[in-house]
Amino acid sequence: MELTLNSAVMNVELSGIRQFTYLVRDTPGACALTIGEPDLNTPDAIKEAAKAALDANDTHYPPGNGFPYLLEAVSKFEAEHHGLHYAPNEIIMTVGATEALFAAFSTVLNPEDEVIIPTPAFGLYEALVRLQDGVPVNLPTEHNHFQIVPQELKAAITPKTKAIILTSPNNPTGCMYTKETLDAVHDILKDKPIFVLCDDVYRTLVYTEGYHSFAEYQDMRDRIIVINSFSKPYAMTGWRLGYCMADAPIMDRIQVFHQYAVTSIPSFVQKACVTALGTDTSDVVEIFRKRRDYVYKRLVDMGLEVQEPEGAFYMFINIQKYGMDSQTFCEKMLKEGLVGVIPGIHFGTEGYMRLSYCYSDADLKEGLDRIEKFIKTL
Repeated sequence: MELTLNSAVMNVELSGIRQFTYLVRDTPGACALTIGEPDLNTPDAIKEAAKAALDANDTHYPPGNGFPYLLEAVSKFEAEHHGLHYAPNEIIMTVGATEALFAAFSTVLNPEDEVIIPTPAFGLYEALVRLQDGVPVNLPTEHNHFQIVPQELKAAITPKTKAIILTSPNNPTGCMYTKETLDAVHDILKDKPIFVLCDDVYRTLVYTEGYHSFAEYQDMRDRIIVINSFSKPYAMTGWRLGYCMADAPIMDRIQVFHQYAVTSIPSFVQKACVTALGTDTSDVVEIFRKRRDYVYKRLVDMGLEVQEPEGAFYMFINIQKYGMDSQTFCEKMLKEGLVGVIPGIHFGTEGYMRLSYCYSDADLKEGLDRIEKFIKTL
């Protein structure tokens, strides 16, 4: 008797980003500028809220979508800070943004449905689409300053197109979609039966004025799904907390997948989530703004081509002039220069590398010194 596994799972590789991160970690003496995890600790007030909940024995099953008080807090926060109006019954607390994305894709996709992914993009999106037997359709943007070209988006849409995912600020570029880009995308999609997944996890880490999310186009509310996370702005990556917002009929179905997959997020962390939503993160934004300015200047002074990020904490650096594919370049730099960044191919775009600047000032200086020394040998 022959046993077989799910074909979708068999056709999805382990994350190339994670594998390269492990390679850097296991290289003795290497300086890592790889992962997108703030070096800051979770603020004390948030931790104290979780401790108090534990002391109060808040350790029993919570409602599947989250306690009403937390759903109310998220609803109020999004309305006041982002101008998005979702009722508590249109919100689900999830195990990080990853589960929110997984639940959303699992709800809207049928086998062979196509999902447009503007690249460069976080590799998770393609994997989640393939796990649903969907078809990822890459839409390159690097030739247009990482903005979507309307005519190219039109050409990418087929009768099988079911969704598009928009990430702004973007991982790995740190770039934001302009209002002109978003208006153009809206004009193309407004009358089409296509879902728009807005991965807005970096929206509070923005260094310029004029940020807009596609979720603001509420005339398409019945097709928009908004994903957000506590990980980045509040340095809560290990807490694994996020949320998903969508029109009530969609959320009614997303909650089915969510509750069968994870039941709920833990009960005792939910008071901490409320505390987090009331935490001022302006100091965190300033820390990363200063790091961005330092890293950007250093890279430009080295003669490297990079677009200045407007948000998040990544630099996507053009290395095409060195005549190597990104995997080869980054492996060589790791071996010879003892500094690790992520090859651009793992974000669907060759000829680039991603540097994360959510490390300490000392680590950034050391890593950049090593990069500068290495490229002088090429």
